[in-house]
Amino acid sequence: MDRRVFLGGAVSASVFLGQPSWAAIAPGPFEVERTDAEWRAMLTDLQYRVMRQGGTERSGSSPLDDEHRRGRFHCRGCDLRLYHSRHKYDSGTGWPSFWDVLPNAIGTMEDRRLLRVRTECHCRRCGSHLGHIFGDGPQPTGLRHCLNGVSLVFRPA
Repeated sequence: MDRRVFLGGAVSASVFLGQPSWAAIAPGPFEVERTDAEWRAMLTDLQYRVMRQGGTERSGSSPLDDEHRRGRFHCRGCDLRLYHSRHKYDSGTGWPSFWDVLPNAIGTMEDRRLLRVRTECHCRRCGSHLGHIFGDGPQPTGLRHCLNGVSLVFRPA
Protein backbone atom coordinates (compact mmCIF):
# COMPACT_ATOMS: atom_id res chain seq x y z
CA MET A 1 0.00 0.00 0.00
CA ASP A 2 1.48 3.35 -0.92
CA ARG A 3 1.45 6.40 1.34
CA ARG A 4 -1.23 8.29 -0.64
CA VAL A 5 -3.67 5.39 -0.40
CA PHE A 6 -2.95 5.03 3.31
CA LEU A 7 -3.34 8.76 4.03
CA GLY A 8 -6.50 9.02 1.94
CA GLY A 9 -8.01 6.10 3.84
CA ALA A 10 -6.96 7.55 7.20
CA VAL A 11 -8.50 10.94 6.40
CA SER A 12 -11.71 9.33 5.13
CA ALA A 13 -11.93 7.14 8.22
CA SER A 14 -11.29 10.07 10.54
CA VAL A 15 -14.04 12.12 8.92
CA PHE A 16 -16.47 9.18 9.04
CA LEU A 17 -15.62 8.23 12.62
CA GLY A 18 -15.35 11.79 13.85
CA GLN A 19 -12.06 11.22 15.66
CA PRO A 20 -8.81 11.78 13.87
CA SER A 21 -6.13 9.46 15.19
CA TRP A 22 -3.74 12.41 15.45
CA ALA A 23 -6.23 14.68 17.21
CA ALA A 24 -4.96 16.99 19.91
CA ILE A 25 -6.34 19.78 22.02
CA ALA A 26 -4.94 23.19 22.74
CA PRO A 27 -1.79 23.21 24.84
CA GLY A 28 -2.19 24.57 28.37
CA PRO A 29 -1.81 25.55 31.01
CA PHE A 30 -5.40 26.59 31.65
CA GLU A 31 -7.20 28.07 34.64
CA VAL A 32 -9.19 24.84 34.99
CA GLU A 33 -7.02 21.73 34.85
CA ARG A 34 -8.21 18.17 35.45
CA THR A 35 -6.53 14.80 35.22
CA ASP A 36 -7.47 12.51 32.37
CA ALA A 37 -9.32 10.31 34.87
CA GLU A 38 -11.33 13.30 36.13
CA TRP A 39 -12.29 14.30 32.57
CA ARG A 40 -13.31 10.72 31.75
CA ALA A 41 -15.42 10.51 34.91
CA MET A 42 -17.37 13.70 34.16
CA LEU A 43 -17.89 13.25 30.39
CA THR A 44 -19.58 10.65 28.21
CA ASP A 45 -17.39 8.82 25.69
CA LEU A 46 -18.55 11.14 22.90
CA GLN A 47 -18.04 14.28 24.98
CA TYR A 48 -14.54 13.11 25.92
CA ARG A 49 -13.64 12.27 22.31
CA VAL A 50 -14.77 15.71 21.13
CA MET A 51 -13.70 17.94 24.01
CA ARG A 52 -10.44 16.28 25.04
CA GLN A 53 -9.29 14.65 21.79
CA GLY A 54 -10.56 17.14 19.21
CA GLY A 55 -13.11 14.84 17.58
CA THR A 56 -16.37 15.87 15.92
CA GLU A 57 -19.92 14.83 16.64
CA ARG A 58 -22.09 13.67 13.75
CA SER A 59 -23.83 16.47 11.85
CA GLY A 60 -27.47 16.85 12.85
CA SER A 61 -27.05 14.95 16.11
CA SER A 62 -27.11 17.88 18.57
CA PRO A 63 -30.42 19.14 19.94
CA LEU A 64 -28.66 22.49 20.48
CA ASP A 65 -28.72 23.06 16.72
CA ASP A 66 -32.49 23.59 17.09
CA GLU A 67 -32.26 25.59 20.35
CA HIS A 68 -33.91 28.99 19.77
CA ARG A 69 -34.63 30.28 23.27
CA ARG A 70 -32.92 33.35 24.68
CA GLY A 71 -29.92 32.51 26.84
CA ARG A 72 -26.23 31.64 26.78
CA PHE A 73 -24.21 28.65 25.73
CA HIS A 74 -21.59 27.59 28.29
CA CYS A 75 -18.58 25.29 28.14
CA ARG A 76 -19.52 21.81 29.35
CA GLY A 77 -16.04 21.39 30.83
CA CYS A 78 -15.92 24.45 33.11
CA ASP A 79 -19.23 26.33 32.70
CA LEU A 80 -17.61 29.45 31.19
CA ARG A 81 -20.12 31.57 29.22
CA LEU A 82 -19.08 31.35 25.56
CA TYR A 83 -21.89 32.39 23.18
CA HIS A 84 -25.12 34.38 23.44
CA SER A 85 -28.27 33.11 21.73
CA ARG A 86 -28.66 36.39 19.82
CA HIS A 87 -25.49 35.47 17.89
CA LYS A 88 -26.77 32.01 16.92
CA TYR A 89 -28.09 31.29 13.43
CA ASP A 90 -29.05 28.35 11.26
CA SER A 91 -26.05 27.70 9.01
CA GLY A 92 -27.64 24.63 7.46
CA THR A 93 -24.61 22.53 8.44
CA GLY A 94 -26.26 20.46 11.18
CA TRP A 95 -24.06 21.94 13.93
CA PRO A 96 -24.87 24.86 16.26
CA SER A 97 -23.41 27.96 14.59
CA PHE A 98 -22.72 31.47 15.84
CA TRP A 99 -21.51 34.63 14.12
CA ASP A 100 -19.92 36.09 17.27
CA VAL A 101 -18.50 35.02 20.63
CA LEU A 102 -18.67 36.57 24.11
CA PRO A 103 -15.57 38.57 25.14
CA ASN A 104 -12.60 36.63 26.54
CA ALA A 105 -14.36 33.28 26.04
CA ILE A 106 -12.40 31.28 23.48
CA GLY A 107 -8.90 30.63 22.28
CA THR A 108 -7.94 29.65 18.75
CA MET A 109 -5.14 27.76 17.09
CA GLU A 110 -4.22 26.50 13.65
CA ASP A 111 -5.56 23.04 12.83
CA ARG A 112 -3.94 21.11 9.96
CA ARG A 113 -5.50 17.71 10.69
CA LEU A 114 -7.49 17.26 7.48
CA LEU A 115 -4.63 18.24 5.17
CA ARG A 116 -5.84 21.84 5.06
CA VAL A 117 -5.55 24.76 7.44
CA ARG A 118 -8.55 25.55 9.62
CA THR A 119 -9.04 27.65 12.75
CA GLU A 120 -9.84 25.50 15.75
CA CYS A 121 -11.60 27.12 18.71
CA HIS A 122 -11.47 25.97 22.31
CA CYS A 123 -12.58 27.19 25.72
CA ARG A 124 -9.96 29.65 26.93
CA ARG A 125 -10.46 28.53 30.56
CA CYS A 126 -10.23 24.71 30.31
CA GLY A 127 -8.96 24.11 26.76
CA SER A 128 -11.91 21.94 25.71
CA HIS A 129 -12.31 21.64 21.94
CA LEU A 130 -15.45 23.42 20.74
CA GLY A 131 -15.23 23.32 16.95
CA HIS A 132 -13.90 25.47 14.10
CA ILE A 133 -14.28 29.01 12.79
CA PHE A 134 -14.87 29.62 9.09
CA GLY A 135 -15.08 32.82 7.04
CA ASP A 136 -18.46 32.08 5.44
CA GLY A 137 -20.81 33.41 8.13
CA PRO A 138 -23.28 36.29 8.14
CA GLN A 139 -22.50 39.94 8.72
CA PRO A 140 -21.45 41.85 10.71
CA THR A 141 -18.50 39.50 11.39
CA GLY A 142 -18.64 37.23 8.35
CA LEU A 143 -17.62 34.36 10.64
CA ARG A 144 -19.22 30.99 11.32
CA HIS A 145 -18.30 29.41 14.63
CA CYS A 146 -19.29 25.83 13.82
CA LEU A 147 -19.50 24.04 17.17
CA ASN A 148 -20.02 20.60 18.60
CA GLY A 149 -23.16 20.66 20.72
CA VAL A 150 -21.69 18.06 23.11
CA SER A 151 -19.11 20.68 24.15
CA LEU A 152 -21.84 23.10 25.19
CA VAL A 153 -24.51 23.51 27.86
CA PHE A 154 -27.42 25.87 27.19
CA ARG A 155 -28.57 28.10 30.07
CA PRO A 156 -31.90 29.86 29.31
CA ALA A 157 -32.19 33.54 30.29
